[in-house]
Amino acid sequence: MIITLIGMPGAGKSSAGQKLASMLGYEFIDTDKLVIDGSGTGLQNIVNDLGDMALVRAEEQSILGLDLKDDCIIATGGSVVYSEKAMQFFKERSTIVYLDVPFGTIVSRLSNLSTRGVVGLKEKGLNGLYEERTVLYRSFADHTIKVGRKDKVVHVAKRIMESVFPDHEVDI
Repeated sequence: MIITLIGMPGAGKSSAGQKLASMLGYEFIDTDKLVIDGSGTGLQNIVNDLGDMALVRAEEQSILGLDLKDDCIIATGGSVVYSEKAMQFFKERSTIVYLDVPFGTIVSRLSNLSTRGVVGLKEKGLNGLYEERTVLYRSFADHTIKVGRKDKVVHVAKRIMESVFPDHEVDI
């Protein structure tokens, strides 16, 4: 099985994804890392130098170039939902899990917002992005996991497992 994690920057996709992959013995893929490795520069540099849509296109190209094998967890960039092609790719090949984190928790987790490479931040602000993207994340998700401020990564990974594999006993 392939599980794709979507959600806002700061939702914990990479942390939960790495933990989940470790628990399941799956491969872990971080699409932000693919973009950085493919472009040779940081996400914020792409946004600054080439604009928001250049980052969306770079992520889309990285995703569409994936040769996905079974048994992997994919953590996406928060802006992946702006690419219909990327989301269709994941919809056809994976189970999509949305990490639904309250806005206040996202704010508290994003101390590096100005250097993180967040698409649309200048135009819409973080609250505007949250409102816009929440609708998109929900529309693409096969499963939604509510994540609270104090939830530990291992518990988020466990809840993902319980949602995706309901008949599987989960020990942590």
